[in-house]
Amino acid sequence: MTTLTRRSLLKTTGATALLAGIGQQAFAQAHASIETATIVTGFAAGGTSDNICRRVALKLSPDYAKTAVVENRTGASGQIAVSYIKGRPADGTSILQTPTSILTIYPHIYKKLPYDFATDLTPVSIGCTFDFGFAVGPSVPASVKTVPEFLAWAKANPNGANFGSPAAGSTPHFIGALLGKGADVDLKHAAYRGTQPAMLDLLGGNISAVSGPIGDINQHIASGKVRILGVSGAKRSRFAPDVPTFGEQGIADMAHSEWFAFFLPAKAAPELVTRLNTSLRTALASKDVIDGLGTFGLEAMSSTPDELMALLKRDTAKWGPIVKKVGFTAEA
Repeated sequence: MTTLTRRSLLKTTGATALLAGIGQQAFAQAHASIETATIVTGFAAGGTSDNICRRVALKLSPDYAKTAVVENRTGASGQIAVSYIKGRPADGTSILQTPTSILTIYPHIYKKLPYDFATDLTPVSIGCTFDFGFAVGPSVPASVKTVPEFLAWAKANPNGANFGSPAAGSTPHFIGALLGKGADVDLKHAAYRGTQPAMLDLLGGNISAVSGPIGDINQHIASGKVRILGVSGAKRSRFAPDVPTFGEQGIADMAHSEWFAFFLPAKAAPELVTRLNTSLRTALASKDVIDGLGTFGLEAMSSTPDELMALLKRDTAKWGPIVKKVGFTAEA
């Protein structure tokens, strides 16, 4: 399992330290039996978020709850699930799993959101992190082997100056937009309902490029029609070790990763948060979960609740200027 120290973001403490200071009575209350815990995701069954939830749910029983199940509450690009958890009792029976961009980028692109992570959610732990790839398909000449070469080709061929992403306002959308702006290329964006529909259009030659999670792109590399030109991490991804980062290709300030994380409703008891955090850390450290997430290009990771909150605040501040620079709003 990867910890936050891998990226020198935050200091990770052990599960034992999380229990320090909890009195015997509070500890006993925190371990009162939960009959059924439901992990809620805002995305469809079979997708990346759903897969993480189901692998973790298997590990929460019986220590955290007698039974742990997954519920898919899709819609509004993940907002429905967050809103649902906001209204649930803070008794540990309802757990939210969501990509953090829904909490850190959306406040900058929507004039009004039905939730605020600072007041409506209780952070518990990060679940995993992943990087993005920028891939091209059969409509782009094989001679184009780097991101700068693609941008130069797109500038010379405006009909092919486009890219797809999993959703408007998503991290990969902004990555593609920033690449275009940095090279002074009018790179048109096509928003899809997930990466896979975008990849199908890429394979069909309907779009030139896709910006999306490396794990989603890797599924199509074997076809020989797709090639990843660059990755968004601060360093090369172990899931695409031969692909240089944007930084290695001379594109500055383009290190962007994403996290999936777990939350309880607001005002959850500290003892309950500690208990769930400990169970999640154990689950995310298990070999089968690490290997299972790896098949999707995801690095298993855990954190303390305070570290997750600090990350949310940092990323919210980071994305404000980026959204403004790109000039995108959900109402546009």
